[in-house]
Parts: sequence; C-alpha cells; structure tokens
Amino acid sequence: MHRVTIVGSGFAALAALQELRRASPDLEITVVSPSPEFVYLPGLIWIPSGRRRAEDLRIPLGRFFARHGVRHLTARATGLRHGGRTLDTSEGPVNNDGLIIASGGRFLKHLPGIEQVITPCEGIAAAERIRERLATLEQGSIAVGFAGNPKEPTAMRGGPMFEFILGLDTQLREEGRRERFRLVFFSPAPQPGNRLGPRAVERLFAEMRRRGIETHIGHKLKGFSEREVLTEGGNVAADLILFMPGMTGDAWFDATELPRSLGGLLLADARGRLNAEGVERVYVAGDSGSYPGPDWMPKQAHMARLQGIAAARNLLAECAGEMPSTTFKPELLCIVDTNREGMLVLRTERLHLALPRSRFFHWLKRGFEWLHLQRYR
Repeated sequence: MHRVTIVGSGFAALAALQELRRASPDLEITVVSPSPEFVYLPGLIWIPSGRRRAEDLRIPLGRFFARHGVRHLTARATGLRHGGRTLDTSEGPVNNDGLIIASGGRFLKHLPGIEQVITPCEGIAAAERIRERLATLEQGSIAVGFAGNPKEPTAMRGGPMFEFILGLDTQLREEGRRERFRLVFFSPAPQPGNRLGPRAVERLFAEMRRRGIETHIGHKLKGFSEREVLTEGGNVAADLILFMPGMTGDAWFDATELPRSLGGLLLADARGRLNAEGVERVYVAGDSGSYPGPDWMPKQAHMARLQGIAAARNLLAECAGEMPSTTFKPELLCIVDTNREGMLVLRTERLHLALPRSRFFHWLKRGFEWLHLQRYR
C-alpha cells in the first residue's frame, strides 16, 4: 500500500483524487487543505445579481471524502523535506510515498492602493462585497479590469472579468438603472483576452461597444486610489473597482527548494512532474504550476482537471516502478457568460471556435455547474 498526499481541495486536487481512487482502491490518500470544502469559483459571477448565494457554491466535502476513503487534514502546507517525502503543515508533518501539489496560486498585490479594489476570484466573500457595494450605489462609475504577471504571461485569469463587466451591465439593465452608471473595462495589455483567440476577443469587444461599455486599454497601471484607476495613459474615475492581478506561486513554496519559474510558479514538465535533484514523485496540477505548452494555455477549471488527472496517472505509474507517460492536452474551454446569454469559446492547438452569444450557452453553463457539483454533494 502506498501513501499519497494531495495539497489542496480545488478542481485539480479533486480530479487527481478521483483518478487515484478509481485506479487504486487500496491507496492511502490524505488531502491537506485549510477547510474540507470545495468552492465553485466559476459561479462567483452570479453572486452580485443574486442568481447564486454562498451556500450554492460552497460544498462541504465530508461525505465525498468518506465515499472515497480519504483522510482530510485541516491544515495549511508550510514546507517540504526529505525529497518530497515529508510535507510540513500547520498541524505537523505528513509523510508520503508520492505528493501532488494543487494548492493554487496567489494574486500579485504590489500595485500602490491595491487595497482599494475588489479581486472577485479571491472567493465568495469578495463576490458578496461586490453585491453589497452595488446595492449602496445609486449612480456612478464602475471600472473592471485585469493584468498579468510580467514574468509569466500565462499566469493570469482574465476571462471572469469579461463576465463580471458584462454581467454588471445585464444586472443594471434588469434593475432599470443602467443609464445612471458608466462602465469602463481597463487593462494594461494592448489586446486583453488574446489567449481566448482573436475571434473571441473581437466578439467580446463588439459586445462591449454594443452595450455602451467604455475601454481603457494598453496603458501601464500605476496603482489605485479610492476613486480612480491610475494609469500612464490617464486616470479612470471609479466608485467601484474590480481588478484581477496576475498570479504567482503559493506563499509556502518559498519555504521549499522546489524548482520555480520566473513568475514564481512550480516548474513542471509536460507530465506535471517536478524535475529537481533529490526530489522524487512530486507532481503539480492546476494554478500552482508552470507547464510547457502554447502561450495561451489557460488558468481555468477545465485545464486544472486535465492536469490533475495526468498527475495522478503518472504518480501511480512511478509508484508501480514504471515510467510516467501521460501528458495533458492544452485546451481552453469556457463559456463567457453575461447573466442571460453566453459565448462558447474552444481553443486547442488545431482548433479555434468562438460561437455567437446565445441563451442556450447560458443554460449550458448552469447545467455544467449542476452536474459538476453533484460529484461532491
């Protein structure tokens, strides 16, 4: 019997767990995360409008872990020793024969005044703050934007910010007060969203123009004040600022000697394995890792699941004395939602689709949410 430790309880971690248990009923699995729960981050876009509540997106994992015969340790990872065989945590050391790191990343918070903004993907509390602030605003300006990690172009999560600004437009129209608000989309990138592909970007910006959403792009960010986005191309007045910074590695990585990318993520090969002297059977999946592949490789739930499955299969192969050989297919798949309609985007190394907005895709996104959450209830 081998002992495997998984750090995290998000998309990548739970996909790896399910794959490990499917292939090895006798494996001893320990999951280490701050709370035995799963938060469905793609649903955060629906909290400001009231289409979702916290309890809809926060799923306790006690029953799920019990069904899969998994031990959960409520703790935070703090370090790694003995070539990966000992994970240090806030509740003491956890020994293993194989390790999968899927604890996610963290947002870069270096810009002056960053405390003035709301970063939606930080979790449910952030999305609820957006809802509460909107309720207090009778009129004004709302700025929504994102930036990347200059040392790691793929370490960004910009897609949800298109959803937030389009969703806010829909919400304000439904509430009969859109004419009292100025909506501005901003980004330092000259072509924000280009990882979605040129067709998708063209459709998104055409949709923003159709809705009267202004844009302020291609200007380096200087910081934020309580009522402004500060850029080298001028400032944007805003009574509410939603901003998604670029991403870097989880803080506890600094207490390890694991290989890092220039942007601070764990440096993995095409199989999710960390190749470093003295480190064995340590894999990474999801936002924690930097992987070889195209410059449009996304940081999103679908990609995280594919990486988690590959990491699990390769770790099991190593535990069996075999060479790991499973790679994951770079694939961007998402529905950019507006609260009423959605645009389906699919991008692979050979295919690029950006289908026109449709009410059907909105309901498809909601249906996928329901099916996904049923796995964990």
